[in-house]
Amino acid sequence: MLEKDITAAIMRVLKMVPRCFTWEEHGGMYGTAGIPDVICRLDGRFFAFEVKTPDGSVTKLRERTIHRIKVAGGHAYVVRPVDDVKAVLWAHAGIDI
Repeated sequence: MLEKDITAAIMRVLKMVPRCFTWEEHGGMYGTAGIPDVICRLDGRFFAFEVKTPDGSVTKLRERTIHRIKVAGGHAYVVRPVDDVKAVLWAHAGIDI
Protein backbone atom coordinates (compact mmCIF):
# COMPACT_ATOMS: atom_id res chain seq x y z
CA MET A 1 0.00 0.00 0.00
CA LEU A 2 1.27 3.47 -0.87
CA GLU A 3 1.49 6.34 1.60
CA LYS A 4 -1.15 8.28 -0.33
CA ASP A 5 -3.54 5.31 0.02
CA ILE A 6 -3.00 5.16 3.78
CA THR A 7 -3.52 8.93 4.01
CA ALA A 8 -6.76 8.69 2.01
CA ALA A 9 -8.04 5.93 4.33
CA ILE A 10 -7.18 8.03 7.39
CA MET A 11 -8.98 11.05 5.94
CA ARG A 12 -12.09 8.96 5.24
CA VAL A 13 -12.15 7.77 8.85
CA LEU A 14 -11.56 11.22 10.35
CA LYS A 15 -14.30 12.78 8.24
CA MET A 16 -16.79 10.38 9.85
CA VAL A 17 -15.92 11.55 13.37
CA PRO A 18 -18.35 14.13 14.77
CA ARG A 19 -16.82 17.43 15.94
CA CYS A 20 -13.64 16.71 14.00
CA PHE A 21 -12.02 19.27 11.71
CA THR A 22 -9.25 17.75 9.65
CA TRP A 23 -7.13 18.43 6.60
CA GLU A 24 -4.28 16.90 4.69
CA GLU A 25 -1.16 19.04 4.75
CA HIS A 26 0.50 19.37 1.37
CA GLY A 27 4.11 20.42 1.34
CA GLY A 28 5.43 22.95 -1.06
CA MET A 29 6.90 26.40 -1.21
CA TYR A 30 3.97 27.98 0.66
CA GLY A 31 3.79 25.41 3.45
CA THR A 32 5.85 24.97 6.60
CA ALA A 33 8.56 22.33 6.31
CA GLY A 34 8.21 19.41 8.68
CA ILE A 35 4.46 19.61 9.31
CA PRO A 36 2.92 16.10 9.56
CA ASP A 37 0.67 14.84 6.75
CA VAL A 38 -2.71 14.97 8.50
CA ILE A 39 -3.85 17.61 10.99
CA CYS A 40 -6.94 17.14 13.13
CA ARG A 41 -8.76 19.22 15.71
CA LEU A 42 -11.17 17.16 17.79
CA ASP A 43 -13.08 18.44 20.82
CA GLY A 44 -10.43 21.04 21.56
CA ARG A 45 -7.52 18.65 21.12
CA PHE A 46 -4.85 19.00 18.45
CA PHE A 47 -3.69 15.86 16.64
CA ALA A 48 -1.01 15.54 13.95
CA PHE A 49 -0.32 12.31 12.07
CA GLU A 50 2.79 11.66 10.02
CA VAL A 51 1.78 8.88 7.61
CA LYS A 52 4.31 6.25 6.59
CA THR A 53 4.23 2.90 4.85
CA PRO A 54 5.27 -0.08 6.99
CA ASP A 55 8.89 0.30 5.87
CA GLY A 56 8.93 4.11 5.56
CA SER A 57 11.23 6.23 7.69
CA VAL A 58 10.70 9.62 9.31
CA THR A 59 13.05 12.53 8.62
CA LYS A 60 14.87 14.31 11.43
CA LEU A 61 12.88 17.46 10.64
CA ARG A 62 9.58 15.61 11.08
CA GLU A 63 10.82 14.00 14.29
CA ARG A 64 11.68 17.45 15.69
CA THR A 65 8.31 18.85 14.62
CA ILE A 66 6.45 15.95 16.26
CA HIS A 67 8.44 16.57 19.43
CA ARG A 68 7.63 20.30 19.36
CA ILE A 69 3.90 19.57 18.94
CA LYS A 70 3.99 17.27 21.97
CA VAL A 71 5.88 19.83 24.07
CA ALA A 72 3.20 22.39 23.15
CA GLY A 73 0.48 20.05 24.48
CA GLY A 74 -0.65 18.51 21.20
CA HIS A 75 -0.77 14.89 20.17
CA ALA A 76 1.55 13.92 17.32
CA TYR A 77 2.32 10.45 16.03
CA VAL A 78 3.85 8.50 13.20
CA VAL A 79 1.11 6.20 11.93
CA ARG A 80 1.29 3.37 9.43
CA PRO A 81 -2.11 1.69 9.13
CA VAL A 82 -5.35 3.54 9.76
CA ASP A 83 -5.78 1.42 12.90
CA ASP A 84 -2.95 3.44 14.50
CA VAL A 85 -5.09 6.58 14.16
CA LYS A 86 -8.11 4.79 15.61
CA ALA A 87 -6.01 3.70 18.61
CA VAL A 88 -4.77 7.26 19.22
CA LEU A 89 -8.29 8.69 19.08
CA TRP A 90 -9.55 6.03 21.47
CA ALA A 91 -6.69 6.58 23.93
CA HIS A 92 -6.82 10.39 23.95
CA ALA A 93 -10.41 11.29 23.09
CA GLY A 94 -12.45 8.18 23.88
CA ILE A 95 -13.53 7.98 20.23
CA ASP A 96 -14.31 4.46 19.06
CA ILE A 97 -14.34 4.24 15.27
